[in-house]
Amino acid sequence: MESLFIEKKFSYDGSQLRSLFAYLEHGVLGPSVVSWQGACDIPFTHMVDGEDLLAKAVIESDEMLHFIIEIFDRDLFSGVAIQRLFASIARDYLQKNASVTLNGQQLVREGDDLYLTDRKLSISIATKSPVSVMVHFAMNVTNEGTPVKTLSLGDLKLDPRKVAEDLMHLLKKEYLDIVVATQKVRPVP
Repeated sequence: MESLFIEKKFSYDGSQLRSLFAYLEHGVLGPSVVSWQGACDIPFTHMVDGEDLLAKAVIESDEMLHFIIEIFDRDLFSGVAIQRLFASIARDYLQKNASVTLNGQQLVREGDDLYLTDRKLSISIATKSPVSVMVHFAMNVTNEGTPVKTLSLGDLKLDPRKVAEDLMHLLKKEYLDIVVATQKVRPVP
């Protein structure tokens, strides 16, 4: 799995959740995770989640830390499993690295989202293209411009770039361990 932190800030509007985004836009070929900072404003035309469409949900923030994960030749179930694995990795990492700021409070993963009590830290969606599964996962860098009560990396006193690089490293390690686990077992009759 390849990874890249994209230096340029740009907004996420849902159009980036497409096959080969990392390769065609940033030269990252194969299974990958890329990350960048930027605003978020997802119009209904690019909204993938049917539940959000039915609710006419407003999904926006002035600044988020975005991740797009792409893995080839997998089904949507695998994509959702990777999405939830990444949310769990992020939760564990943040709980450990913001322990002083959290002062004993526990971050909670509900499905693919992270919360501190009623404050939402993240958004996420997994989907499938003809060639791959893709995950968008993002965490608030600031609480500005959000339509719901939020928690941000700023509240946790964490540097977004370091969080991005660390989480991408942890995902790559887990992904490679999973690949190895699939290659070291004998089939059963």
